[in-house]
Amino acid sequence: MTRVWNFVSNYSLLLIAGALIALVWANIDFDSYHHFQEFVIWDHAPIGHYHHGHRTLTLHYLVNDILMAFFFAIAAKEVWEAVILKNGSLRGKKAATPLFATAGGMIGPISVYLGLALLLGSDTFDAVANGWAVPTATDIAFSYLVGRLVFGAGHPAVRFLLLLAIADDAAGLIILAIFYPSGDLAPVWLLLSVFAAVGVFVLANWLPRRMDRGKQDRPTSTWVRKTLNFWPYLIAACLSWYGFMMSGLHPALGLLPIVPTIPHADRDFGIFAQAETHMTDLLNQIEHALKAPVEVVLFFFGLLNAGVAFSSMGDATWLVLAGLIIGKPVGILIFGWFAARPLGLGIPEGMRIVDLIVIGFVAAIGFTVSLFVAAVAFDAGPVQDAAKMGALFSFGAAILSIIAGKVLRVQKQEIEQAPSAVAAE
Repeated sequence: MTRVWNFVSNYSLLLIAGALIALVWANIDFDSYHHFQEFVIWDHAPIGHYHHGHRTLTLHYLVNDILMAFFFAIAAKEVWEAVILKNGSLRGKKAATPLFATAGGMIGPISVYLGLALLLGSDTFDAVANGWAVPTATDIAFSYLVGRLVFGAGHPAVRFLLLLAIADDAAGLIILAIFYPSGDLAPVWLLLSVFAAVGVFVLANWLPRRMDRGKQDRPTSTWVRKTLNFWPYLIAACLSWYGFMMSGLHPALGLLPIVPTIPHADRDFGIFAQAETHMTDLLNQIEHALKAPVEVVLFFFGLLNAGVAFSSMGDATWLVLAGLIIGKPVGILIFGWFAARPLGLGIPEGMRIVDLIVIGFVAAIGFTVSLFVAAVAFDAGPVQDAAKMGALFSFGAAILSIIAGKVLRVQKQEIEQAPSAVAAE
């Protein structure tokens, strides 16, 4: 029972709880829920929503724009290690087909979403067009959980799905930064983020290592690690976050420039690899320290963002759902097949082309990131609520994936395979 509880709690049970409470609350007493969302913590604050000539720090801003920065930092950490480190999951030929499938998993939903919106008429298209990125998201944690249920923990499709999901997150971070600024752009403020990243890397990482050249006991690096620990990076993170806020880019992405500056392991053991729990590098230590706090943050994220009345369902709901449930599987199948067969890049040993359809349904669970994008793509109101409802209903893709797995006769593999099983044929 303990192992079952740990497994479930590791994959955002608190987020589901927050979302369910929000749904019930909003449908019983929407006014009190809305007042809770917009509770003012500090008026005329140095940070917060800018309106009427001053900033106001609300509970919603605290969670979505400040605390969610730690969630995106953890996602960025996995992307960074997968791309830059030896044996990184997103390096070399083994990542080629999942990366093609990721592209299909974004182009497919965008095409379906915007195409159907055009068919509904110009008024509908104009109202919903800015939400084109909502159905591109894949919720890593829930997709991983459902993927294990459908394929079994040892099936190569689960690792393929993880590669796709983490690449999807990387693309989503880029989309958020470019297409969804939080205010008027003032790019000069990004220099603060750049200086913070370069400064902390030089002073707390590069310089100590340079001073320790030729010294086996590495006294300077050891002193910095033991005495200063994560504090220089936290200070740099605060400066970088402030730079993002003032620049007009979404501040929840403000910690991304700092992640690559933190001392990290010299090789990647894979996304969610158990071996990482034994790593002693600062980046992995910080990630492990943030895990429990971020789960609490996700509870409040669900609580503050999932509260929409069922009466708010509208065109955006069905467009988001169609983008996810139709666009994702079709896009992943077409692009994955093209990479594996015509381009000759292959798929992991033990995986079939038809498994891409099931992976597509699993990847259609947008939830966390879809909710986040819906919140920034639309102003508060009926269209935003309708898009959020589509993100919440994307949980239905889990049922579709189980059905697809049965129909396509997926053979579950419960024994964990070695990472080398991901290598392309």
